[in-house]
Amino acid sequence: MKVFITTLLCCLVISSFASIDRTTNDSAQFFTSFDGTKIHYTVKGSGNPILLVHGFIVDESSWHKAPLYDSLLKNGFQVITLDLRGNGLSDHPHDSLAYLNDAEAKDIMGLVTYLNLPTYRVVGYSRGSIIVARLLVLDTRVRSAVMGGMGIAFTNPLWPRRLQFYDALSDKSVPELAEMVKYVKKSGLDQRALALMQFGQPSTSPEELSKVTKPVLVLGGDKDPDNDTGGSLAALMPVGMHGTVPGDHNSVVKSKPFADWVLHFLQEH
Repeated sequence: MKVFITTLLCCLVISSFASIDRTTNDSAQFFTSFDGTKIHYTVKGSGNPILLVHGFIVDESSWHKAPLYDSLLKNGFQVITLDLRGNGLSDHPHDSLAYLNDAEAKDIMGLVTYLNLPTYRVVGYSRGSIIVARLLVLDTRVRSAVMGGMGIAFTNPLWPRRLQFYDALSDKSVPELAEMVKYVKKSGLDQRALALMQFGQPSTSPEELSKVTKPVLVLGGDKDPDNDTGGSLAALMPVGMHGTVPGDHNSVVKSKPFADWVLHFLQEH
């Protein structure tokens, strides 16, 4: 946990309806999801679509700073990013039910339908990988996926880390997460929404993952022991592949080796 908190805090330091034109190759737009929540998304480039799913306490703009984003565009992919509900320019519902029952995965699936994508590839990092796991289970249109910065712990519906984050963001005393909460408050982030993301965060069981037949690359850093880089998650899936790149939880997603691994995988799958 200490390793995770340190890298998370490093990451934190770094980091009305619009008229919608579905044909544009470079747009920042909104669409209305299944329960009326407005979701902000961007589309850039053309070619085979890749959807990038951001992690916790960041938003879709974090991908724009990562080498992977430009690498995908330069290699002929269309790149789609979105602010998950409660983040960035998307709506921030404060209803405790708003993040349950795969709401975030449903938002993404609704966006894919809205954009008329018959198939797509998807990349998630950290908490984004947890949502990608749900897409692998729920959406047959996923062609292949990358799950970065995540091990098998999220498969436990009572994952202690998730419960601790919820408690801390609900202003209960969790000393090891005090700095994270302080950052949230100081930065003016939506603490209530962040707490509810942890409250409603889904788990995906090993049994569900064992039925995923799409190619999946699980990619982690060699200095990211808190997120299990030994291949256990990849081993749960029939076509799971595992890779390790230099770096810790914070630095991996911003590295060229990560971008190179992901690009090669997506070009092959």
